[in-house]
Amino acid sequence: MTVVYEDNHLIIVNKTASEIVQGDKTGDVPLSETVKQYLKEKYAKPGNVFLGVTHRLDRPVSGLVVFAKTSKALARLNEMFRKGEVKKTYWAVVKTCPQVEEGELVHYLVRNEKQNKSYAYDKEVNGSKKAVLHYRLIGHSENYYLLEVDLKTGRHHQIRCQLAKIGCPIKGDLKYGFPRSNPDGSICLHARKVCFVHPVSKEQIVVTAPVPDGNLWKAFQGL
Repeated sequence: MTVVYEDNHLIIVNKTASEIVQGDKTGDVPLSETVKQYLKEKYAKPGNVFLGVTHRLDRPVSGLVVFAKTSKALARLNEMFRKGEVKKTYWAVVKTCPQVEEGELVHYLVRNEKQNKSYAYDKEVNGSKKAVLHYRLIGHSENYYLLEVDLKTGRHHQIRCQLAKIGCPIKGDLKYGFPRSNPDGSICLHARKVCFVHPVSKEQIVVTAPVPDGNLWKAFQGL
């Protein structure tokens, strides 16, 4: 992880594709614990360090994760995420160019807990939740296309599922229909930018993550 923004109330880090945000059944050290340790050492804090998880990123996804360093910031950020007041922009690399270069996708997602997978439907079905995103084509290399995605809702595997539904599964994402995995187990989805009003100071915060390492991403470095 790399710290890209920090103040008294917040810390925003750029997560690598292999890190988990919170502990799970694998028992691997989660990003939240790594950030706590960083804060403990940086500020020589005795005892437990407070750190609030405000949202998550899937393990194979890289990019920005916002943590709260105070309970006041955590409560306010949780409310802001709930109301959709935190704008999150992602970059996704796909093999197939979408039929329309820019558009809004509206689907109804049903989550299958056992498979840890979501299914997209064009109409509301039993147990579904409405999922909305906006995408636009912003670049391409010889073999791949780069989409910029603005999330309007925050559903389980939303970008992965909705892009697959229109025939554009994300590179490396076997779960949603891409034919081959990436060698490092990642998928080419990157939480590129977050914009929100600071929960305490009320200043506008805009943070952009650097492009991940790797030859594939280098083609899109200057965008």
